[in-house]
Amino acid sequence: MNDEFLKLSVILPCLNEEKSLGFCLDKIKNIIKQNNFRAEIIVVDNGSTDNSCRIAEEKGIKLIHEEKRGYGSACLRGFGASRGKYLFFADSDGTYDFNEISKFIGQLEQGYDFVIGNRLKGKIEKGAMRWLHRYIGNPLLSGILRLFFKIKVHDAHCGMRAITKKALKKLDLGTAGMEFASEMVIMAGKNGLKIKELPIDYFKRQGNSSLRSFPDGWRHLRFMLLYSPLYLFFLPGLFLFLIGTGLMTWLYFTSPVIFGIKIYFHPMFLAALLMVVGYQLISFALFAKTYAITHLKDKPVLDKLYRHITIEKASLIGIFMALIGVIIYSKIYVGWVKSDFSSLDQVKNSIVAMTLIIMGIQTIFSSFMLSILGIKRK
Repeated sequence: MNDEFLKLSVILPCLNEEKSLGFCLDKIKNIIKQNNFRAEIIVVDNGSTDNSCRIAEEKGIKLIHEEKRGYGSACLRGFGASRGKYLFFADSDGTYDFNEISKFIGQLEQGYDFVIGNRLKGKIEKGAMRWLHRYIGNPLLSGILRLFFKIKVHDAHCGMRAITKKALKKLDLGTAGMEFASEMVIMAGKNGLKIKELPIDYFKRQGNSSLRSFPDGWRHLRFMLLYSPLYLFFLPGLFLFLIGTGLMTWLYFTSPVIFGIKIYFHPMFLAALLMVVGYQLISFALFAKTYAITHLKDKPVLDKLYRHITIEKASLIGIFMALIGVIIYSKIYVGWVKSDFSSLDQVKNSIVAMTLIIMGIQTIFSSFMLSILGIKRK
């Protein structure tokens, strides 16, 4: 069939789905015939040890193999082998109604770039979705995705999706596991794709599920955190730094009494720790954002910052901070010598000097790291 006239590619990732694959393929064939689609069906075997491959071959379906295990790996292999203008893909476990294919393709023809199902707005057959997934895991992770990335998708892990081949090329997808579902939605939002969510029905799967609730849930959450340095690094870092700075200032200039107990300099070590850790987390946020801009095609929101704070300026600031700390230590040392090496009450000043030196060194080397990460910026 000439690629120029191939409208649709239906892609089915498959791992030991002999109980449902034949049913799914027959259903898809009927839908293609009813809608007169010029289409192909691709089954991506991801290491099946049952009769799945034989079933696909007997039905004359294009069968390809992906040795690297993982949902993302299977989908990407299928995308690479597809020839259609529109790509539709769904799990081959019998949980999805392939009558929805025409609705999904219809939305793409109306101008949407990416269409995703919403099982939570449709009918869910009894026993099809675990209580934990339906009422806690999926809503929670989808809510975090909406909060972090401002993408209005309420079932981010739905396995029934459609996308135009043109839009897919913009996403540069690469994750191998279940987090691929989150990556696709996030990258669709970051690249400004026009997204449509459709209510769909969800049915009890045939065969055993390979889904692992907590490990797979963690993979989704971890991926979202890595793509959102604001929530992973910057806000926690800013919170710790401000708390530490406030505590340091309070304890340095006063000797407070709490519940009848006089507080000396000891909590200043905690304040210094909070300041240093918070400052480093803020630096990590800048590292992650710079990497996202240069390697992940994120929006260049740091352009103004880079124009005003160069590696030279940041290094000078770091040197200045460290120099103040060195001066404080020098004064303490001179006083110690003048006192004939007797005991001095300079612990508070020593803690401040230590904190400034550490943060100064962090600033100097962080500026070089940012410069390295930003080399590919244009």
